[in-house]
Amino acid sequence: MWSMNDPVLVGIDVGGTFTDFVVWDAQQLRVHKAPTTPDDQSIAIVQGLRDLGLLTDKADTVLRRSLAIVHGMTVATNALLERRGARTALLTTAGFADVLVIGRQNRPQLYRLQQARAAALVADQHRLEISERLDQHGAVITPLDEAAIPALVEQLRAAAVESLAIVLLFSYRNPLHEQRAAALLRAALPDLPISLSCDILPEYREFERTATTVINAYVQPLVARYLARLERTLALEMPASAPSIRIMQSNGGVIGLQQAATQAARVVLSGPAGGVVGAFAVATQAMSADTSLLPFSLPKDNPVNLITFDMGGTSTDVALCPGRIPTTAESTITDLPLRLPVIDIHTVGAGGGSIAFVDAGGALQVGPHSAGALPGPACYGRGGDLPTVTDANLVLGRLDAAGFLGGKGQVTLDEAAARRALQRLGAALQLSTEAAALGVVRVANATMERALRRVSVERGYDPRAFVLLPFGGAGPLHACDLAESLGVTRILCPPNPGVLSAYGMLMADVTSEASQALLADADALAHAPAALSAAIAALDEKVTAVLQREEVTEIVRAAEIDMRYQGQSYELTVPLALPVEGMAVAQAAAAFHAAHAQRYGYAMLEARVEAVTVRLRASSPGAKPTLPSQTPQPSVHVTDAITCTKRVWFDAVRPTATPCYQRTLLQPGHRFDGPAIIFQYDATVVVAPGWSSVVDEMRNLWIWRTIVV
Repeated sequence: MWSMNDPVLVGIDVGGTFTDFVVWDAQQLRVHKAPTTPDDQSIAIVQGLRDLGLLTDKADTVLRRSLAIVHGMTVATNALLERRGARTALLTTAGFADVLVIGRQNRPQLYRLQQARAAALVADQHRLEISERLDQHGAVITPLDEAAIPALVEQLRAAAVESLAIVLLFSYRNPLHEQRAAALLRAALPDLPISLSCDILPEYREFERTATTVINAYVQPLVARYLARLERTLALEMPASAPSIRIMQSNGGVIGLQQAATQAARVVLSGPAGGVVGAFAVATQAMSADTSLLPFSLPKDNPVNLITFDMGGTSTDVALCPGRIPTTAESTITDLPLRLPVIDIHTVGAGGGSIAFVDAGGALQVGPHSAGALPGPACYGRGGDLPTVTDANLVLGRLDAAGFLGGKGQVTLDEAAARRALQRLGAALQLSTEAAALGVVRVANATMERALRRVSVERGYDPRAFVLLPFGGAGPLHACDLAESLGVTRILCPPNPGVLSAYGMLMADVTSEASQALLADADALAHAPAALSAAIAALDEKVTAVLQREEVTEIVRAAEIDMRYQGQSYELTVPLALPVEGMAVAQAAAAFHAAHAQRYGYAMLEARVEAVTVRLRASSPGAKPTLPSQTPQPSVHVTDAITCTKRVWFDAVRPTATPCYQRTLLQPGHRFDGPAIIFQYDATVVVAPGWSSVVDEMRNLWIWRTIVV
């Protein structure tokens, strides 16, 4: 039951073009979009809160109550993409300073004679060494050379280093040398942020451990300054009751400002993670509710088989959820491994702002470069004149110039400017303006289709057994085309797809995760699990301390273990039952065999299995606001929601007269056939020819294939 003492919940997701807001107050949901301010994301946040009436001098109900903000940001992501992080140094064991540059010698382009690789985040002169050595069990071979610390301090001062990463050999077995070196350096340089690999990633593999710790050091000062500035600004705006702020992590959970500022690498993919959490929550609610309004049946054995498709202004993020939100400890950001738990998301450079151009060979290309928030697509009228996917959709009639963002005047689309941009592109391709626009959409769709196949077909899943859930400002525009290419026959479009990532922020649990290297034989652990139990107990102490700072009352723990066949150089992560007993390890090994068969098509049941890393996740339930179901209103007919009929291009032959619906007027039970366009404040939905749609009791829009070619 809601009461006046409940805080106003605000989810905020900063995207490349817009900053999205979802407000949950008194069982009511409000949404809002504000143009992103790339130079300082907090400016758009404050402006959006003002637009929503949450920052006001009036002594009204909202002001007397507190705000609880969950924020997904791109400060760390942008710093890595644009290579504008802190000036970072690396301190490592003597003889290992080049690990970061040597890497894994992978060849991203197999047949290219000269491989281009991004520059390391640490300049050559800033990779420092110190004499010390541990063996593979953590025993000291060479003590730490503490006498070398003063010279290192002078080097760091002279180079004006802004952040330091310390990665010493085998510190995941024994952190003593890293911790001692950090203590001596902090005493001499108290203002220098220091990231230790024993805190960030106590796992084996020197390159991955080094790269991840360096990423944390590289972005940590920027993230810490941004969060401090945001907290200070909001406290000044609301001096009587400063809002509480939590940050979305890449793993799909939220955490407080202190850990987010210290372990900034954990928030690199916070925005996309919120989208997957929100999509899975919406699908779970929709598939567990009354589905009698649907003209088709949903599978009941594993109902939440979902492919999420998040198309924003700059990029597209996709994930496959086989009855659960998938996570992985192996991801890359700007060609660098980020070996921290993240939701398993695949990203491609195709968004509404992706720029279309003709390459040197005369072929049409779309992306990965984006017009972003400034200047934005040509139709935004902010000085941009290059054709983008948004311009193409506007020329094709799939967007409404007058009704964009609900016609509230935040952004007025200039159809003439979009047409001029596509006309120039068409002239270069010897195509009409509309044909060029269709080409832009189809090329962008091909890029996104490859991403969807990457997370489904290439991992042993048949996409036809899944429901596609599109969101982001542009996702519902392209959903039918992509579903048709994949053979997917069911699409679930949530009530507010354009701000679903912000909604996911409110659905996320408060979480903390930690890991520890094992490197042990699974059979040996099964017979003597004491070492594994001790490792989990140490991890539990870490994650519990983090959550206790968040003042949560209920903590749920779940463990996972990375396993591989002896001799393999890669692992798969499987659940580990708690409390740990010999049977739990044996069950994990059986789950590993099954996961290996699913992923790679075979399993070696007689081979020895190694336990590489154990992981522990502690979580406390988030707010999880759930929209109430609504009953159909027979007095309101579906035709009452039609606002106009316009010409829309679905092929290059001729436009099709297409009815346009206002989504706020659609009621549960309303059903209509494509082609159709559904306009709403935060997104536009295209129901292509051969598809039909129905509104369920939670105002989700179900779209299904009715004509199979």
